[in-house]
Parts: sequence; structure tokens; C-alpha cells
Amino acid sequence: MNAQFLELVDALCRQLKKEEILLCYLSAERSDFVRFNKALVRQAGTVEQRYLTIRLIHARRQASEVIALAGSADNLERALVSMTRLRDVLTQLPEDPWLLIAEKPNSTSVERRGHLPHTDEVVQRVVEAGRGLDFVGFYAAGTIYRGFANSYGQRNWHEVDTFNFDWSVHLRADKAVKDGLAGFDWDIASFEAKLRRSADRMELLREPPLTISPGDYRVYLAPRALEEVTGLLQWDAFSARSLATRQSPLLRMEHGEHLSPKVTLSENIQDGVAPGFQQDGFVRPGQVKLIANGELAGRLVSPRSAKEYGLDTNGANSRESPESLDLAPGDLPVDEVLATLGSGLYVGNLWYLNFSDRPAGRMTGMTRFATFWVENGRIVAPVNPLRFDDTLYRILGENLFDFTREREMLLSTSTYDERSTASSHLPGALLGSLRFTL
Repeated sequence: MNAQFLELVDALCRQLKKEEILLCYLSAERSDFVRFNKALVRQAGTVEQRYLTIRLIHARRQASEVIALAGSADNLERALVSMTRLRDVLTQLPEDPWLLIAEKPNSTSVERRGHLPHTDEVVQRVVEAGRGLDFVGFYAAGTIYRGFANSYGQRNWHEVDTFNFDWSVHLRADKAVKDGLAGFDWDIASFEAKLRRSADRMELLREPPLTISPGDYRVYLAPRALEEVTGLLQWDAFSARSLATRQSPLLRMEHGEHLSPKVTLSENIQDGVAPGFQQDGFVRPGQVKLIANGELAGRLVSPRSAKEYGLDTNGANSRESPESLDLAPGDLPVDEVLATLGSGLYVGNLWYLNFSDRPAGRMTGMTRFATFWVENGRIVAPVNPLRFDDTLYRILGENLFDFTREREMLLSTSTYDERSTASSHLPGALLGSLRFTL
């Protein structure tokens, strides 16, 4: 696929007119998808798709178009037609004052091979392991491709094998346990161990649920619950544009507020799934420190923000949101979580999160699926849904007791248009207190 992409780009570059600049970005995948219901296959299929973004620049004017590639000789003809349309559009556009592209070639190539057995084998083992359970899941696996090339001679390629399995085990109504497994190498033993844990937690849901009064409680947030919290921070928290326009929920950290010294958060492209380059041609550093030991340490700067605010770009995407979020681990072993929690809430999942006061870093959300009351280090009963409302500076600041030593790789389950390359590498978090309001 890389050779076909480069051959097409070279052919387009030969058709450029004087002072025209061409940028091409390929987004492609070969993926298998399987939906399970009651531990049986309900839907299965394979998707192979390739989309090419053609971007033409002339006299500080730019226009772009996305075309689907069919893997045939027609690709060049359709791409040339697209370039003709873009030339016509450019004559009607004003200059772009914030246009910034990479003009010095910086070529890279990454191919990360994973261990992904044939999907038929995965399905057979999953059906066997889930027999007797009301098991609902979605499995996606395959190879994701990204490519960039421009008329300056820069060539970048990214090819990675990943899988993502998201599932729930249901008891009745809203009584369910949600979990998942994702990464580069499929391991049936890890899946079976996680599924057994899900089944064990489901049995605990048979106990009469407790209704907890509003108040502050000691809480353990499992990695998937913490992912919802950090996911909310990806809404402009680390954006250079949002910080400059004073819209970031972390704005107070520029004026003396801080988090716990245990919090070190990075954009870790080198260990994630996302490519190490973006559509303007800028190559991203392997790691960008965003929060270091509780202090604001950096920001994500897109080329347009760099141009507008006089900053150096670090190759952030146009949204300036993390794509490979990495939270450093703590010292708490996972198998000691319940004992260390003592009495309080074990929260496996959160949902419906939003900011209740963005400038103050205050967020709200609901517990979801299996949330349990823990007494003297032992789970004793499920808990009816609760709403929390608390600030980031308490959750990951004064009330953070520790993070777990073990972390979980969590890949985005989004398949809208294409499989997402976003990921998070997160521990669990033990909090001395979290405020519940309903």
C-alpha cells in the first residue's frame, strides 16, 4: 500500500504548475469487525478502505478534497480531476493568514507488527469462554495505515496492527459489568482471565443494591472510570489555543493551582497507536510532557496556533487534543486496592461526564454498571447509580492517595468513518474523597 501511495503522489507532483504546493494524506485500514450477543456472533464483516486527502496551496491560499481510492488505475485519473477542481476553487479564496506547513523534508517510516490471529480463531475461543453468560461485545482488529507526502519530497509512513475488544456481561436491566481488552498482541489467556473477573463481579450484582446518601466517600476509580475523567480533559485542557483564549479548564494551573505531585501526564506518541506525523507534514516528538509532578509543563500546539500566537508547533492535531495520553503509574499494587480502600466505593465505569464549571475545573458525571460498596476491604453489595460533582484539583490533587502500579492500555472504540487511533495508558486511582451529590 505504501508503494501505491507514493507512486500516486509522485504522479500528481509531476502535474503541478509553477509555485503550487501539494500535500497528500492517506488514511486507510483493513479491519475485521464482530458483534456478539448472548455469547453468539450476531454480525461479522471485513472493511478495507483508503481515503486520500489532496491539498493544494498557491500564493498562501489553500483548498482540499478527500477522495476514495479503489486500488485501480482509476485512482490517478480521479486525483487529477480533484486537483483541477481545487485550482478553480483557489482563485476564489482569500489568503490564509495562519497557514503553516512543514517545508523542510523530514521523512519517517514506522511499521509495528502485532500478533493478531485469524478472526475465526478469536471468535471460536470467545464463544467457548462466554458460553452460559449474557455476553455482549464488539471486537475490531486489523491494520491501520497513515501516510503523508508533499511536493517538497517529504515522505512519512505509519502502519500498525491493533485489536480492541469491548464487552459487557449482563444480569438484568441495568445490572451489568463492563470491561475490555486492547493492544497489539491478542492473548486468549488475558481475555479469559478478564472475562472470569467480569462473571464474578456479575454474581455480586445479585445482592440487593444499596442506595448511598449524598456526601464525600473514599473511592477507587478503575482505569476505565479514570479514562472518562482524563477524556474530559482532552476537551481543550492542553490546547495552546484554549490556554491563550482563557478557555482551558486548566487555566488556574497557570496562576498557582497544582495537582498532586503523583500526577505526570504526557502525550506519548512513541508508545501509542497514532502516527508520529500530521496532515501539515510536521513530525511529532516521541513524547510531550503536559503535566509534570502536578505542575503544568507543556501544551499541544498545532501549526495554526503556532502561527497565530507566535509559538513553536509540536505537531499537534488541529483540535490540539491528545491522541496517546499516558499517565505515569503509582505505587499501589492492584491486588491491594480493596484492602487499601478499606470502606468506600469501587467504581468500574463512569459516564455522562461534562464540566459543571469549566474555569474552575469542576466536572460532573454518573457511576455506571458495576459500582460496589466495599466494607473492611471486601465487596459487600452493588450500589445504585450516583452523581458526582467535584473539581479536578481535588480528584487528582489534594484527594489523590495513589495510582496503581499496574496500568491498562485503552484504545478508543470509535469506528465512526474509520477506526480511531486514539489511546490512553492509565492506572487506577485511589481517592481519599470524592463528592457525590445525588
